[in-house]
Amino acid sequence: MAAQTKEAVFAGGCFWCLEGPFDALPGVLGTESGYTGGQLPNPTYEQVSSGTSGHIEAMRVKYDPELVDFGKLLDVFWRNIDPTDAGGQFCDRGPQYRSAVFFADEAEESIARASKAELEAARGFKIVTEILPRTEFYAAEEYHQDYYKKNPLRYHFYRQGCGRDQRLRQLWGAESKK
Repeated sequence: MAAQTKEAVFAGGCFWCLEGPFDALPGVLGTESGYTGGQLPNPTYEQVSSGTSGHIEAMRVKYDPELVDFGKLLDVFWRNIDPTDAGGQFCDRGPQYRSAVFFADEAEESIARASKAELEAARGFKIVTEILPRTEFYAAEEYHQDYYKKNPLRYHFYRQGCGRDQRLRQLWGAESKK
């Protein structure tokens, strides 16, 4: 019998940077870079990155709920974004790069809101990451999929140049995950 599969969708700036941390998590069966939240069907990278389509760069995570739960996915998500930045993420600026958790049902919404509140209380900072109902997810172009694996040198320079790792260390210290 095949394992049960669930999906979760997160937005945390450049989708390339969320892929690796989720791929490394036991129970994650796959990740897919894409776009969500806008009204335009089948948007292109150019349309989304222009900030005019209403979409957000996002990551769809397919997982086995017997091995990993939504709460653990949230733990990985939070520690790979700057949840205090409403203007985008790191060097990627604009509404298409803002952070968000997309919930599929009331249970996921409740878990996400509780996780956000716990982090605010524990860390003492205001989290501006949105918690939104899931909408249509459109896969990004093939050259965006597994970018960190296909182009490791370019990916590394992007992360460093964008200041992502430095900011994650400031926010999360040893808890930051790559």
